[in-house]
Amino acid sequence: MYEQIASNKRKSFILVLFFLVLIFILAWVLAQVAGLGKGGLVLAVLIAGGLAVAGYYGSDNITLAISHARPVTKEEFPFLCNAVEGLSIAAGLPTPRCYVIDDTAPNAFATGHNPKNSVVCVTTGLLQKMNRVELEGVIAHEMSHIKNYDIRLQTLVVVMVGIAALLSDWVFRSFWWGGRRRGGRVKGGAGTIFLAVGLVLAALSPLIAQLIRLAISRKREFLADASGAMLTRYPAGLASALRKIAADTEPLEVANKATAHLYIVNPLKDLKGAVNKLFSTHPPIEERISALEKM
Repeated sequence: MYEQIASNKRKSFILVLFFLVLIFILAWVLAQVAGLGKGGLVLAVLIAGGLAVAGYYGSDNITLAISHARPVTKEEFPFLCNAVEGLSIAAGLPTPRCYVIDDTAPNAFATGHNPKNSVVCVTTGLLQKMNRVELEGVIAHEMSHIKNYDIRLQTLVVVMVGIAALLSDWVFRSFWWGGRRRGGRVKGGAGTIFLAVGLVLAALSPLIAQLIRLAISRKREFLADASGAMLTRYPAGLASALRKIAADTEPLEVANKATAHLYIVNPLKDLKGAVNKLFSTHPPIEERISALEKM
C-alpha cells in the first residue's frame, strides 16, 4: 500500500512539473515569436485564472445539479451515512454530505473544493448491488479523493490546459498578424527557427496538455485506490466492487463527458486499444484490480 501511494504521488508530481515546463516553454516561444511582452502573458493568466476560480467554488453545486443528485438522511440510508461517518473519522476528515442519484447503474463520485465542503454521492444501484465490504471500499476510495485534494489538483490542471490553449492560439494569431515580419528581422535563420518552433508548439500543446491532464487523472485514481485500501485495510473489498461495477451493463443515464472523470469507474463506454487508453480518464479496471490484489 505504501509503495503504491508513494509511487503515484511521485508520478503525479512529475506530470504536473512537466505541465508547468510545457507552459513556460510555450510562453517563452510566444514572447520571442510574437513580441507580446509580459503584459499580454499576465493578462492571459489572469483571464484563465478568473474563470477557473469561478468554476472552482461552484463546481460541487454544478456537478450535483447536472447529476440530478439529492441529499439523503440517516433514516433513509442508515448504512451509507454510518459508513461515511466512520471512514471520515478514520481519515481524519470532516464528515462529507451524503447524496444519492436515483439510478440502477452502480457508481459513485466525490466533489467539493476542500474537505470542509465535500460531498460523497452514490447511485441507488450501488447501494442495492454492493455488499458491506464492497460499499465501504467504494466510499473509502471517494474519501481518499477528498483527503488527497484531487478536486483541487484537477482544477489546477484545467487552468493549465486553458492557459496552454490560450497561449497557442495567441501564437497563431500573432504569426498571421505580424509575427512573420518580426521573425524575419532576426539575423540569420533564427527567425525561421523561432517561427517553426512556435507553430509546432501552437499546434501540439493543446493535445499534449490534454494528454497530461488525462494521465494525471489516471494516476489519481490509482492513488485513491491505494489510499482507500489503506483506510479499510481490506483491498479485496474495493477490488470486488470495481469488478462488479465494470461488469454491470446498465447505463448511468445522467453521466456525460463533463462529469465522467469524477466517477469511480468511467460510466461512459470505454474505448479499447493502447492509443485510446491515452484519452481515457480512468486506468483500465484490470490494472486497478491487479494493483489492489498485490497489496
